[in-house]
Amino acid sequence: MQLDLNLLTALDALLEEESVAGAAARLHVTAPAMSRSLGRIRRTTGDQILVRTGRTMTPTPYAIAVREQVHELLQQVQGVLAPSRELDLATLERTFTLRWHDSLVALSGPALLAAVRAQAPGVRLRFVAESSVDTAELRRGEVDLEANANRPSAPDVRAETVGESRIVVVARKGHPLTRVKAVTAKRYAAAEHVTVSRRGNLANALDDALARLGLTRQVVATAPSEAAAFQFARGSDLLVSVPEVTTRSAVADLGLVVLPLPFELPSAPVYLSWHQRYDTDHAHAWLRGLARTALTVGGTS
Repeated sequence: MQLDLNLLTALDALLEEESVAGAAARLHVTAPAMSRSLGRIRRTTGDQILVRTGRTMTPTPYAIAVREQVHELLQQVQGVLAPSRELDLATLERTFTLRWHDSLVALSGPALLAAVRAQAPGVRLRFVAESSVDTAELRRGEVDLEANANRPSAPDVRAETVGESRIVVVARKGHPLTRVKAVTAKRYAAAEHVTVSRRGNLANALDDALARLGLTRQVVATAPSEAAAFQFARGSDLLVSVPEVTTRSAVADLGLVVLPLPFELPSAPVYLSWHQRYDTDHAHAWLRGLARTALTVGGTS
């Protein structure tokens, strides 16, 4: 039996996009060419792979069962056929996509970009916003590096702790809590709060810690980013509780002050994450080293 490895590439794209047109665009081929590839895949596997349901296409049970295996096989084949070469930073031309927490981009992004441009002027960095839902771009190779407080659970995604930051309370200058001798957990809970959550969660680990003390705080709103939450606090008596590292570039400029959290809570970790396919990629390893340094020097530890 002779196998065409191009069909593996086409199958991977079809299973990811669940669309002939989408797979064609992803691989930069025409839709008729991708349709012919799908026909060959169907004849080879004896399965329809994708079936039409109304205006969309749905993967068959077989296609769903082999999706991850197909993707991993393709990555292994590409690794075998792409021999390891000595890295020449002066001539390296590559675009890396980084999905970092927005505060980490502001804090450590400039240092990373400066280091990259000094060593490899042909390299470009694409910083993209975090999604409000869990996405698979890291596993699909569409994102090269993530940096945030979330440790990935997928076994094929590497993660290392590059720093941590204690949780602090942000309030406007003149807030009632700035005029007391000591901010207590009871006074903190009695105030009104804005939480920061990409998913819009109104509760987090702070509420669990308060519950253990027999206290409950009143959360009146949630914001998708620290920058947005700070604007709420700027003109009101609302409190925002965030990792200290996220406050450094904005608090003074906005007329805000930082207060200590009046109860014990573990520091927020900062993880640098990537897919294991890049473990032996010299250029990726070089970028990881620079990112690790920029995040550490940026003050997250």
